[in-house]
Amino acid sequence: MQTHLAPEYQHTADGQAAEALLRKCVHCGFCTATCPTYQLLGDELDGPRGRIYLIKQVLEGAQPTTKTQLHLDRCLTCRNCETTCPSGVEYGHLLDIGRKLVDAKVPRPWPQRSLRWALKEGLPSPLFGPAMKLGQLVRPLLPAALKSKVPAKQQAGAWPTRPLARKVLMLAGCVQPAMAPNINSATARVLDAMGVQTVLASGAGCCGAVKFHLDDQDGGMAQMRANIDAWWAHIEPAGGATVAPVEAIIMNASGCGVTVKEYGHILQDDPLYASKAARVSELTVDVSEWLPEMVAKLKARVAARNGALGGKIAFHPPCSLQHGQQLRGGVERHLSELGFEVKLTGCDAHLCCGSAGTYSVLNPKLSYQLRDRKLEALDQTFGTQTPDQIVSANIGCITHLQSGTATPVRHWIEVLDEALCPTS
Repeated sequence: MQTHLAPEYQHTADGQAAEALLRKCVHCGFCTATCPTYQLLGDELDGPRGRIYLIKQVLEGAQPTTKTQLHLDRCLTCRNCETTCPSGVEYGHLLDIGRKLVDAKVPRPWPQRSLRWALKEGLPSPLFGPAMKLGQLVRPLLPAALKSKVPAKQQAGAWPTRPLARKVLMLAGCVQPAMAPNINSATARVLDAMGVQTVLASGAGCCGAVKFHLDDQDGGMAQMRANIDAWWAHIEPAGGATVAPVEAIIMNASGCGVTVKEYGHILQDDPLYASKAARVSELTVDVSEWLPEMVAKLKARVAARNGALGGKIAFHPPCSLQHGQQLRGGVERHLSELGFEVKLTGCDAHLCCGSAGTYSVLNPKLSYQLRDRKLEALDQTFGTQTPDQIVSANIGCITHLQSGTATPVRHWIEVLDEALCPTS
């Protein structure tokens, strides 16, 4: 797609990057067919191709409006279109640039600014945990809309303490420790069973995605740099150190994982952090990428449970896993090898559940339409039999789906952790 940059963007990094991305687009429309918001709204401007045209117009000097901003806001950033695109357009990166340029020219009304500020400052805050505990304490009294955002209190289970030669870093995350602490401890227990010690680095916090996608890219990048600083002593121990470097940085929230895997891209122009960011991205893996080793090492312990493996399990692959990280098929295939009865829904498994980070708060109507559509498909995974559990791989999807169903929704690593027969 030929683009003539306006003078104000011709010599900027954002302008040049956007122009290179736009050149790949042949406006074929394949992306539109798999866009969740286009399917719901039927508006060309609420699909990837339409949003690309809007961003192109801004780059060529057109003045964006509140409608421009609205169409970009409605995007889930699910990146399904990237999976579909035959030309390899990195739409997610283009959207980040487009939103940044539009937000710089279109002031938001104060209610929007206030809500976005509360989300980007509140979710990564150390106060989020105490606030969640208070919310859980009074959960029965909360109105339905707020109650759906406050999951029931969860017991985390014991964290393994034995020292092991093999070590990995794990990002605890900002909301997951408060909303679903058992996901992290279950991950540590499963890895411990494999002979791998999980390390949480002091000083590592939010992956940066919340701020980066809420009009504060500088704030998001500051959090990314802080994580790199916290992890670096474990990645490249100082000279003379007796501790071996970690093998990997394990992510059990696919939304965080896709962000950390892109640190190298996001910080590529930072002279102090570019090489470190690239190394961090190189080391980052979703925990599902270690499933082949889990199958090899843990199958006997799972088999010792004599088939008590959670009943019929429907798997929802998060967009950040299947589209953002391009990891598809591994969870259900390897869990099946371990003896679980797990299936991917045959209907619209590629579509977003509507969670999409803070999207369910900022665009609740569309978000809940997508949630209910997804739950209906998941309920039909085993035909006329309702699944006993739904599993996923991202805290946002898990919480969002659970708000609309009585069927337990969990992380798949928790189900595997429960199935491990203790060693004698």
